[in-house]
Amino acid sequence: MTDPTDAPATTTAEALRERALTTLVTARERTTLLTSCVEGPDLTAQVSPLMSPLVWDLAHIGNQEEQWLLRAVAGQEAIRPEIDSLYDAFEHPRSERPSLPLLSPAEARRYASDVRGRALDVLEATAFDGTRLTEAGFAFGMIAQHEQQHDETMLITHQLRKGPQALTAPDPDPVPLFTGPAEVLVPGGPFAMGTSTEPWALDNERPAHRREVAPYFIDTVPVTNGAYRAFIDDGGYDDPRWWTPEGWDHIRRHAVTAPLFWRRDGGQWLRRRFGVTEAVPADEPVLHVCWYEADAYARWAGRRLPTEAEWEKAARYDPAGDRAMRYPWGDADPGPEHANLGQRHLRPAPAGSYPAGESPLGVRQLIGDVWEWTSSDFAPYPGFRAFPYKEYSEVFFGPEYKVLRGGSFAVDAVACRGTFRNWDYPVRRQIFSGFRTARSASAEVA
Repeated sequence: MTDPTDAPATTTAEALRERALTTLVTARERTTLLTSCVEGPDLTAQVSPLMSPLVWDLAHIGNQEEQWLLRAVAGQEAIRPEIDSLYDAFEHPRSERPSLPLLSPAEARRYASDVRGRALDVLEATAFDGTRLTEAGFAFGMIAQHEQQHDETMLITHQLRKGPQALTAPDPDPVPLFTGPAEVLVPGGPFAMGTSTEPWALDNERPAHRREVAPYFIDTVPVTNGAYRAFIDDGGYDDPRWWTPEGWDHIRRHAVTAPLFWRRDGGQWLRRRFGVTEAVPADEPVLHVCWYEADAYARWAGRRLPTEAEWEKAARYDPAGDRAMRYPWGDADPGPEHANLGQRHLRPAPAGSYPAGESPLGVRQLIGDVWEWTSSDFAPYPGFRAFPYKEYSEVFFGPEYKVLRGGSFAVDAVACRGTFRNWDYPVRRQIFSGFRTARSASAEVA
């Protein structure tokens, strides 16, 4: 049971610089796309109290880059210290941000561009050693991940936005209907959860530590729209037996009867996806369900949501080498053959896609497509230490948040790995969330 060496023991400064540059440029290209495909009110308006105006995200991205790369790494003076509080996510909740004296779209673009130009000069001059912030280029990786996380948030804003289609992307390749086994047995026993060696891993992923799980079965692929529709058709939203008391109260108060963006039209279900109305595809992983819905479906199916530890063991454990891998397919960075990531498509791929991304145990699509709800509350690992600031993880620990794992089609590879942890309130549905189910193995199987 070992934590892998997630990066080569010796990585040259040139290679680190190139990796940092590539990830920063990739993130900025995506930010530019998401903020240039609409204009005027679509940039400055708030489409939902749950989301910021797109222009706030754009300037916030630049402000965080300035604070960490220009000020913290390079020791430079602040460019515009007067805007720090405007773009402090903890000082101003999203519902308040439209009323703030925000930078205009043109000003926000100029500011973010100015910061980026200086940040690239800092990258060229930085020695990747000496401090935790610069070791292995961590600060640059952290900022690339931060920008990509806000890109995903902006993509959610695009999904919530009313109006004509603004974004396009090719569909995933079609695949034959998945006819493999419905579930996979994961052996009980210890494994190494988390990481102490992945250079750009964030604080809540650390440190690697021993976990032990009893044997269990987990779905081979995420729960599909077709399977979820069976729950709806069986009256799942009308039967309190399947819901926690909090979940039942939530769906009754908010009249929730199907995944977000679904509506019934005669005998079929339609959904709105980035400005286009289409029939709900039966073979895609279900999307835009909250934790309460995922939990209720699992109960209805006679199963349960996997714990976070169970999800990670299914995704990373290699029984042949008795070791934890970076990804289900091994230690190599994700490629297009492995997973649906990076907004390459604007939808999940059909269930059973990406056989090259299958885990050694035979579980598919653990990375990409949809974030997967787990049964676990967001909590620190043993030995957790906040870095570089408490507000990234520590302030969110507690039973109010549930953990999601695996990433979605909206997540870039730099912000997605087998140890990456996401978290949100159990009522959230605007996020690109789905799930798979599990069940404990019997003593005979074990």
